[in-house]
Amino acid sequence: MVTDYRRKDLQMKVIKSVLKEELANSIAMKRDYERELAKLPKGSLVKKTIKGHEYYYLVVRERGKVRFIYKGKLPERQIRQYQSAKQYRAKYRKLLSEVKKQIKFLRSTLRGKKPV
Repeated sequence: MVTDYRRKDLQMKVIKSVLKEELANSIAMKRDYERELAKLPKGSLVKKTIKGHEYYYLVVRERGKVRFIYKGKLPERQIRQYQSAKQYRAKYRKLLSEVKKQIKFLRSTLRGKKPV
């Protein structure tokens, strides 16, 4: 009987240590995703046609308001850079959302049921 309790206790310690390690990895991943998001240029590029000519504006949010910053006519290379930055931003935001959910789950699992 005593050996069963010790075995279960040992198994729980192993499981908790694995969960703690996974939590540490998830927190590091979250930090990395946030760092990568910060490297990307802010805003999104919008093309407007005015009197038959195409002009580009950078749309950014500042202090809760949307601002359009005139960029003029841009070379194709710069347009592709903004488009790829937009795709990377969406990718990192999705990954960040998933890792935040994982961190929340791991923390609540490690906490367990405690009397209130």
